[in-house]
Amino acid sequence: MTDSYIQTNISDLPDERGYFGEFGGRFVPETIVPALDELEAAYADAISDPAFHASLSHLQQTYTGRPTPISHAQRLSEALGGAQIYLKREDLAHTGAHKINNALGQGLLAKRMGKRRIIAETGAGQHGVGTATAMALLGLECHVYMGTVDIRRQQPNVFRMKLLGAEVIPVESGSRTLKDAINEAMRDWVTNVETTFYLLGSALGPHPYPMMVRDFQSVIGVEAREQIQALTGQLPDVCIACVGGGSNAIGLFHAFRDDAHTELIGVEAGGHGIESKQHAARFADLDISRPGILHGTRSFVMQNEDGQIMETHSVSAGLDYPSVGPEHAHLRQLERAYYTMATDEEALEAFQVLSKLEGIIPALESAHAVAEAIKRAPTMPQDSVLLVNLSGRGDKDLDTVIQILGD
Repeated sequence: MTDSYIQTNISDLPDERGYFGEFGGRFVPETIVPALDELEAAYADAISDPAFHASLSHLQQTYTGRPTPISHAQRLSEALGGAQIYLKREDLAHTGAHKINNALGQGLLAKRMGKRRIIAETGAGQHGVGTATAMALLGLECHVYMGTVDIRRQQPNVFRMKLLGAEVIPVESGSRTLKDAINEAMRDWVTNVETTFYLLGSALGPHPYPMMVRDFQSVIGVEAREQIQALTGQLPDVCIACVGGGSNAIGLFHAFRDDAHTELIGVEAGGHGIESKQHAARFADLDISRPGILHGTRSFVMQNEDGQIMETHSVSAGLDYPSVGPEHAHLRQLERAYYTMATDEEALEAFQVLSKLEGIIPALESAHAVAEAIKRAPTMPQDSVLLVNLSGRGDKDLDTVIQILGD
């Protein structure tokens, strides 16, 4: 297995201005520009330093538990009667999700820059837990912004963050979910920019964050590419991942983007369905989603006719974001990746099916990707390979599922 945990050589994007085609860039108050310039320079210096790579690789192997394995979902594959389904098991990483990959990378970068106060945002709580975990390990001060709606439905993760020494700051504004947590974290950063490092959790925000988060999550695809060939003797025919902001998906897709034979599928939150307008399917509902600017970057944004950000809905706290990472918008525009959706009902069904057939309880976010695999596998030949990124485990969602499914 490779010793490199940062893959930066697949694409020449973003360009020097932080654009992926027409998406991305940097739309921020002037007070933040010097901090972003400092961050961009520090990141460029770090990834050219073998010592930084060695430190991150050591932690990923001895602390995170990398490489995470690929599991053949044999019973699920047999039940569906089509493609062979394989799961990239990010749920087995320390803290139970892919978020730790980026948290450790940015945490090491913050320490290298001499920043000891770390702020973060979280929706489903996994980025908050990953950040709190990494900061406990590195001995850095940690503050996590979280909407009160998400606090209510993710109590186990809230307790974990506090246990790890982080301050969890409730956000009461707006829809009280991920979008609003990002708003408050950015306000904090503007106020305390000289002393504070903003550890953004997904592949969005102003440049260099989409690039940096992608690179730290590229370990998923780096490992998966090598593992799936060792297991099957071929590259996957299809790669599937859920897409909120898009970090787990871009981490998987990045290693396969130059392989024309491999289809890349991102699955958004269909919520109660497109007609209901209670969803977070940015690419599926172009009546209300169009290019715009949110949280410092240009991408597709759910907005009304006046340009006001619309409220979203998903049974999963990590997918109800009204925009999407700019590289995903670019991949869609290039027709290199295809984006579909799964409704709450479909995700809940997939949650149960994977649990019963494979003994793996997925995060509700990951269950959206599993739902697409369940739809797609029966239409594919039995010797084809379908790879699903299982981005996290479902412990955090049991309270939500219990409330919905009851007995």
